Amino acid sequence: MNEMARMVTVLAAICAVCALALSSLRSATIERIERQVLTYLEGPKVQIVLAGAENDLIEDRRKVQLDGRAVTLFVAKRDGKIWGVAYETVGGGFGGDIQVMVGYDLNEDKLTGVQIVSHKETPGIGTKITMEQYTKAFIGMPLTSNFALKRDGGDLDAISGATYSSQGRAEAVARSVALYPQVKAYVLGEASGRQP
Repeated sequence: MNEMARMVTVLAAICAVCALALSSLRSATIERIERQVLTYLEGPKVQIVLAGAENDLIEDRRKVQLDGRAVTLFVAKRDGKIWGVAYETVGGGFGGDIQVMVGYDLNEDKLTGVQIVSHKETPGIGTKITMEQYTKAFIGMPLTSNFALKRDGGDLDAISGATYSSQGRAEAVARSVALYPQVKAYVLGEASGRQP
């Protein structure tokens, strides 16, 4: 019994040291990982949905708490004035979550674009949601649109063979649009110096 207790103690000590090492490694690299995600995943998508921004969208981002969750806002400026905002939301696709970056024109309350940041959809079928011919259809859509598929009474066409993926994308955009009034109030309140 004494031998077994010693093995359990040694094993517990090894596990504790490994857990501490992994925790330290994560703490040491979390900023670098976030920077890589911003640079190679979100950054290019933000540049597309907020085309024409004259400021550095990555450097001027803001992390805020809205609707009980953390949201990163990418704020676009032109001639020194805020005109657009983009942020990411999630919808459920066939293979898992579909992360979608949605951009808005704050002056006209219209979409400036939609880009898929990441997904796990079926190659060749579900991945069609990333194609420009399907993402550019969102440009200029008013926020009064029904962001659901036509089969569900909405204004969006489903992509042939990729109904679940289309539905997930529509769900993510609809979630984004639902959050937009709070985002707009925050961004414009911050720009005018009022506390949001």
